[in-house]
Amino acid sequence: MGNKITSTEIARLAGVSRSTVSRVVNRYSNVPDETRRRVMDMIELHNYYPNLSGQVLAGKRTRTIGLFMADAGSVSSDSIANLLLSRIIESASVRGYFTLTHIVRDMKDHDQTRAVKECFCQRRIDGGIFIGTDNDEPVIEELIRQGYLVGIVDQARLGRAEPNRLVCNFDNVNGVRLAVRHLAELGHTSIGAIHGNLLRNSGSEKRDAFMIAMEESGLDVRPEWMLDGDFNETSGYDAMRRLLDSGTELPTALFAANDSVAFGAIRALREKGLQVPEHMSVIGFDDHLLSAKHHPPLSTVRIDFAKMMDRLTDMLIGSIEDGAEPTEPWIAEASLVVRGSCRRMSGV
Repeated sequence: MGNKITSTEIARLAGVSRSTVSRVVNRYSNVPDETRRRVMDMIELHNYYPNLSGQVLAGKRTRTIGLFMADAGSVSSDSIANLLLSRIIESASVRGYFTLTHIVRDMKDHDQTRAVKECFCQRRIDGGIFIGTDNDEPVIEELIRQGYLVGIVDQARLGRAEPNRLVCNFDNVNGVRLAVRHLAELGHTSIGAIHGNLLRNSGSEKRDAFMIAMEESGLDVRPEWMLDGDFNETSGYDAMRRLLDSGTELPTALFAANDSVAFGAIRALREKGLQVPEHMSVIGFDDHLLSAKHHPPLSTVRIDFAKMMDRLTDMLIGSIEDGAEPTEPWIAEASLVVRGSCRRMSGV
């Protein structure tokens, strides 16, 4: 059934002006409680819903944010991705906002990126959040240039501090330092690394931080132990298999770009009859939901993803409602979690 009653009729029945009905619908605070109650009684009695297309044409908010996850794999099987998505949806709901969610399989595909841009250009959303994108993402930069509000997880663009660019980052530098120092304190001097996607900010930042942390600990970085990867289990497995099949001397410890990468590396080691931590210590990053239950329980660097997503959602909705102002990227703190996947070297 269509929406038969109009805002003009609601105003007449409530004994107020049409602009007062509009202020009540849009939750403005400058309406007396008794007037608000009278208008809401008429709205509920007559099952009135404002016409969304009319509101958009009038320049009003949709109370909807976009949530765009760039991922070529299976998002449903990735617990970290699920945590990020669900936390943003929950946080937006608490603020009275809906979330339009879309998985983008290929950010280089014209049709897929056009669909993303249409959400902004057609004003179906008041702003959007992007997760899993490259550090230099043309679609995001275009939307920011056009003045749309954009929240981004994991981006570092020097000299770019537009008010409508809202960024939350991981404390990659301190987190990697904590991991490498922990391995060094356990007596490891031969430490390798499986890196993440270097096109993403966390990929390049963790790689650079690893090299700096090794130097700070007085340890050499061996190129044959610096392994290319991505941020998924398959890449960790493939990278470790390449190292094992190369016949190269193995490091005694490994830093993985995230816990999923660590899981893949451990699986490859087991297939070769090698155990963690007896034959190689492994430490991850993120504190995956399964890390504590893994065998052995994985030592890692913990990031409070829930707090991070709450913060970014609040930043975006705050900018929607109060206007955007220049702000520095918010950094999620990192802390070391020691479990059973790293052993102390003999004699230390």
